Amino acid sequence: MDTEPIVIKNILLVEDDPQDAELTLAGLEKSHLASRVVVVHDGEKALDYLYRRGIFEMRPGGNPILVMLDLKMPKVNGLEVLKTIKADEHLRIIPVVVLSSSREARDVVGCYKYGANAYVVKPVDFGDFMKAVQQLGSFWTAINEPPPVVLKEEARVKVAA
Repeated sequence: MDTEPIVIKNILLVEDDPQDAELTLAGLEKSHLASRVVVVHDGEKALDYLYRRGIFEMRPGGNPILVMLDLKMPKVNGLEVLKTIKADEHLRIIPVVVLSSSREARDVVGCYKYGANAYVVKPVDFGDFMKAVQQLGSFWTAINEPPPVVLKEEARVKVAA
């Protein structure tokens, strides 16, 4: 009997454009790279997911193995989401790949300044977009070794006998 635990590879996709979200999902699905992709359409919902609050209060614990993050979004923009993730000791180890249509130097530099693991300009061509998503997904879910799960401090506290 196999005693290896089943590892569920969740990806958090933060994308406000429904077409880009659908294309990204199709690219990831075609490669069978993630067990589950959670899609949220604004930065506020992304933070709700990561902090298990609001509609995500009852979601199972654990962090996604990757956050794919658009920059230009309503409510809370991608740069603010990135800053929040990388400033939090429990979230900063999550790889964040920024997927943006912007090639502006200030956007690219700003994302790396605040800890983005990669910055990818969304290809305009359908085939190129699909290929880019498949390559990103392949690297971050199959090739890259994610950090091991770190127990939170409260889980390490021993009960006095």
